[in-house]
Amino acid sequence: MDSATAITNLLHRYAELFDAGNHEACADLFANARIVLDPNAPLVVDRDGLLDVWRSIVILHEDGTPRTQHVVTNPILDIDEVSGTATCRSAYTVLQQVDDGPLQTVAAGRYHDRFERVDGEWRFSERDYSRLDLVGDVGQHLRSIPRP
Repeated sequence: MDSATAITNLLHRYAELFDAGNHEACADLFANARIVLDPNAPLVVDRDGLLDVWRSIVILHEDGTPRTQHVVTNPILDIDEVSGTATCRSAYTVLQQVDDGPLQTVAAGRYHDRFERVDGEWRFSERDYSRLDLVGDVGQHLRSIPRP
C-alpha cells in the first residue's frame, strides 16, 4: 500500500473506532504520539491522557457509542518518503443523532497531524486537537467542551 493511502486510512480508522465507541482501540492509534490539546499552554497528553479526556467528556449512549459520525475530509498530505515522516491537514465534521432526534452537525474543525514510518508501517506521531472551529448542540455528545 502506498504511503498516502496508509496515512489516509489512519485518519479514517480513527473516525471509525471513535464512532463505534471503541475509545480504547482508538487511543491505541496514538500510542506513540503526543496530543496537543492547547497550543498556548501547551497542554500535551499521551495515549493514556487522551483516553482519560475522552472518558471524562464524551457521552456514550445505551448502545455503547457516542451516536456520532465523524466525517474526515480534505486531507492535504506532505510526505517525505526518504525520512519516513509526513504531515497532514484535514477537516472534520461530527454528525450526531440520538434517539428519535434529528440528525445534526454538532462540531467541525481541523486536524493537524504528524506521522512517522517505523518498520515499514505509518503511525501517528502527533495530533493537534485544538482546532475546534464550529460548535453546535453538543449537549448529547460532550459533558464539557474542551477549550484552551
